[in-house]
Amino acid sequence: MQPFQLPEFYIAHPPRLNPNVETARAHTKSWAHDMGMLGPTVGGDVVWDEPTFDGMDYAGLCAYTHPDADAEVLNTVTDWYTWVFYFDDHFLDAFKRTGDLDGAREYLDRLATFMPVDPAAMPEPTNPDEAGLGDLWARTVPVMSSAWRERFAESTRNLLLDCVWEIRNINGARVPNPIDYIEMRRKVGGAPWSADLVEYARGIEVPEALVGSRPLRVLKDTFSDAVHLRNDIFSYQRETEQEGEVNNGVLVVEHFLGCSPQEAADRVNDQLTSRMHQFENTVLTELGPLFDEHAIDPAGRASTLSYVQGLQDWQSGGHEWHLRSNRYMNESAGARQVPVLGGPKGLGTSGLSGLARGLAAPGGLRNHSRGLSAPVGQLPLPEFDLPFEVSVCAHLPTARRESLDWSDRVGFHDPVPELGGRQLWTRQDNAGFDFALCSAGLDPDATAEALTLSACWLTWGTWADDYYPALFNPTGAMAAAKAANARLSMFMPVDLGAVPEPLNPLERGLADLWPRTVATMAPGARETFKSSVERMVESWLWELANHIQHRVPDPVDYLEMRRLTFGSDLTIGLSKIGRGGLVPDAVFQTSTMRGIEQSAMDYAALINDLFSYQKEIDYEGELHNMVLVVETFLACDRDRAVAIVADLMRARMRQFQRLVLEELPVLFEHHRLDTAARRALTDYVGELQDWIAGVLLWHRDTSRYVPENLRYPPALGVVTAVPRFAPHGLGTSAARHFVRTPSPRTVRSSS
Repeated sequence: MQPFQLPEFYIAHPPRLNPNVETARAHTKSWAHDMGMLGPTVGGDVVWDEPTFDGMDYAGLCAYTHPDADAEVLNTVTDWYTWVFYFDDHFLDAFKRTGDLDGAREYLDRLATFMPVDPAAMPEPTNPDEAGLGDLWARTVPVMSSAWRERFAESTRNLLLDCVWEIRNINGARVPNPIDYIEMRRKVGGAPWSADLVEYARGIEVPEALVGSRPLRVLKDTFSDAVHLRNDIFSYQRETEQEGEVNNGVLVVEHFLGCSPQEAADRVNDQLTSRMHQFENTVLTELGPLFDEHAIDPAGRASTLSYVQGLQDWQSGGHEWHLRSNRYMNESAGARQVPVLGGPKGLGTSGLSGLARGLAAPGGLRNHSRGLSAPVGQLPLPEFDLPFEVSVCAHLPTARRESLDWSDRVGFHDPVPELGGRQLWTRQDNAGFDFALCSAGLDPDATAEALTLSACWLTWGTWADDYYPALFNPTGAMAAAKAANARLSMFMPVDLGAVPEPLNPLERGLADLWPRTVATMAPGARETFKSSVERMVESWLWELANHIQHRVPDPVDYLEMRRLTFGSDLTIGLSKIGRGGLVPDAVFQTSTMRGIEQSAMDYAALINDLFSYQKEIDYEGELHNMVLVVETFLACDRDRAVAIVADLMRARMRQFQRLVLEELPVLFEHHRLDTAARRALTDYVGELQDWIAGVLLWHRDTSRYVPENLRYPPALGVVTAVPRFAPHGLGTSAARHFVRTPSPRTVRSSS
């Protein structure tokens, strides 16, 4: 008996079947025999027998997901999917069920060697996983560019190596947080890998200039999340009843929201729909400007749109295959399905099937229709289980005095002509905000000069964080905001040359801070620092775009962009620069170091969202707050959203500590780091601990979020209701931008 009835799915495009499907069925069955995937393996175990293999119908999957591929390409793509599903089932038997973490690592490390840069360096395979990967790698990569090969190899390695995350959750019987889960599922679910194969199947490549851009990343991520969440709904019964799996989106929602499997499945379907709407929103609102910005020629634009079409085909075709394959729970298929309508398909024709259902779900009208509401009041704060000591720099009085005087000089306390002559801040406001205290907690070992510089950067970022939305949000002036961003870049010359005459306090502040900060840096370090500032400033445009659409972002996109709007990337970049090349750049790109950094970033950013909730929701009409985002995404009340955010913070802190204690020593050995490099990384982790502790200290002591100090933004004048657009507070975007002077220290023990 099925644990729930399949929900009504939002299917934006009708599926199409590749006419070469029967050829692919015959080919891939023969190939699977040749690779040793059917019948007993070397160890005597049977992962698949022929009836099981025939019923799963991977050729059917690929024929639906790649309806325009020619016969030879469809054969290769089908073999890839046969391999990846075989790997998943074999890995389940060999390592997930046994909880053999060490054996899994060793197995996956060797498997990754079957994707060599030089095909002649291919090892000799010892099992079907290795034989299949080696054969497919040699057949696929010669027809693609080196850039695509690198991307596809990375996606495949992520697919393999991040399976360890799933084992950890099973071993610890830990059901992930519903927001944490979606991002982590992307790493182990295989859909980013599928997105790369779309380029091969369609015989195109996305222009390299666009590959790393936000719109293309969002398209790949939203595609992946929708694929994975759909799979979780269909595979719930098999995974929970037969496999002991805890990494299933339906189970995650069921556990955290305390609801029935049916309610959980419907909620997951809402999440799926939200991600599909984000995909559509990105295509319609971001691709055109992206093409113009990079001057993409017609061929490049056509290739990109072909890629988009391929991702759309995959969504619809993958759904159709789930309805047919014996791998999944689909006995009630069709009982609650919105019929797929015929008619035109392709870019811009997604509006018919399941329209009413889709528009009512998250990501649709719900995310664009937040209006006036009753005041939310002060948010009850959860317990912060922060295990790090907090210390305050002895030079705090000097930094307080000098950063306030600096703010006077650059004009942060003056009337702002473009805001109708109103002040954003008074000197008294700024003194109560006490950014120097934040700097003193963030870097307790700083010199007086470094601490003052840090406090000035933090003041600059927060004033900017209030100025941008006050100036641009009410009118949706995106062109003006982009022009302002372009001018800010002119005040950061790498050669420390001449700059334009500043037009406002924001430009005056940056013109002063830039040379004071980078004078002693090498040119390469200055470039890195400038890029970090520019990425942060660019993220303000993402917030403005959401305000223009009056769109509450979904939590996955929000959390990932929050690392930029929070200024975390800038902060970490400065800390890396300060290591003077002691640590190889490749070490900072490892999953261990990125995991440590992102865990710290997320914990600190969510601190701000909890403290600033009343200020942002009651007074500023803000859309970028994780509590509000979760409320909207999961259609739950404020208190439940706070509980989910608090659990997400705890999960991030556990991840930070585990990575530092368990994986950092392994990284030292794997990269053969010398004593100086190990000390530098250890000091870096200590700085991240200081950062988190300092952010919490400041939020508890600043006047910025005290209810009696809250007021409506000056740009909006006198209001009698909660405004639609307005600025936000320290940390809502740019405020955590500070400069640190690295100093020797060891990692502090937990208190």
